[in-house]
Amino acid sequence: MNSQKQKVVVLCSGGMDSVAALYQAARDFEITAVLSFHYGSKHNDQEIPFAELHAGKLGVPHSTVRLDFIGEQFESDLLKKGGEIPKGHYEEQTMKQTVVPFRNGIMLSIAGGFAESKGAQGLVIAAHSGDHAIYPDCREEFMRSMSDAIRIGTYAEVEVIRPFISMTKAEIAKRGNELGVDFSQTWSCYVGGETHCGECGTCVERREAFLLAGISDPTNYLITSPLPPKPSQC
Repeated sequence: MNSQKQKVVVLCSGGMDSVAALYQAARDFEITAVLSFHYGSKHNDQEIPFAELHAGKLGVPHSTVRLDFIGEQFESDLLKKGGEIPKGHYEEQTMKQTVVPFRNGIMLSIAGGFAESKGAQGLVIAAHSGDHAIYPDCREEFMRSMSDAIRIGTYAEVEVIRPFISMTKAEIAKRGNELGVDFSQTWSCYVGGETHCGECGTCVERREAFLLAGISDPTNYLITSPLPPKPSQC
């Protein structure tokens, strides 16, 4: 019986989902590299150092690919040149303002070539069910299609592995906790300040996840007002 583990590249932004996916990948696969993208978002400079930190903890190499053209040419409030990050629940329609058009498609395309160059047969991405409400390039239909395209377009038949695609943020928090992830060393806030704001959609989602998971939230927030209700229809 061949017990050799599949070689993978892990896409890791430094957020709680991708860091949890990184630790799960370290358990299940052989990681050849951890890959981050700097595309000019308001929070890239806060989150990417955490991706590098956790890669170092696990003893695997980390690389960052700069996609400056996204920050220069694309329109999204998530980008530094964009408008104010909306407050409220993560699944509110206003959060669509933070969508960076086809971001995952661009990143996965680059990551497919990167993975084959690193001798990997898989790409691990932490897209989850909560992303589906506002991000079309996080949905399983898209991920399955991109996985097929990358597999067909690489000699190594690189597949896109999405371990959290059917999981909620709370379930990911539980999984990360089980894997020993230090969530204080992850970043979620889209605003891009020195401290999590506590009010933007991603901060609300983060706070809600720890609450629903029954796990103590180690994050320092500027504001911890009551969480807004989840919208009844998205």
